[in-house]
Amino acid sequence: MKLDKEQIKEIIPHRDPFLLIDEIEEMEPGSHVVAYKYMKEDEFWFKGHFPGQPIVPGVLMVEMMAQAGCAAMLALPENKGKIGYFAGIDKAKFRRPVVPGDKLRIEVEIGSFSHSIGKGKGICTVNGEKAVEAEIKFAIK
Repeated sequence: MKLDKEQIKEIIPHRDPFLLIDEIEEMEPGSHVVAYKYMKEDEFWFKGHFPGQPIVPGVLMVEMMAQAGCAAMLALPENKGKIGYFAGIDKAKFRRPVVPGDKLRIEVEIGSFSHSIGKGKGICTVNGEKAVEAEIKFAIK
């Protein structure tokens, strides 16, 4: 299942400037998702983080993983019309900076889901090199 930004907006409620995934390359609803974010030089965070040496804030990459994971959960028929909320993070490791021009690959494996709380493992890479990895939690309501 390949989705563009407009199709992603049919699943999750996020909108610019806070829709932080540009496309979904593959998705198995409720199980797995691979998404991408293209780091354009004019992204709002690059102006202040850091002037002269811009990098993507790590917390935004974690949010990108949460949005991708929520998209995989909200694509399930029983979750249609619900909202996915970022609910927690564990074991986050930031491995390399992500800079303008990078293509960030965001992969999330959904591990468990019960009582509206889901858990998954996320990893972001650039050209096969780990940028961020974390365990994420999200609530579907």
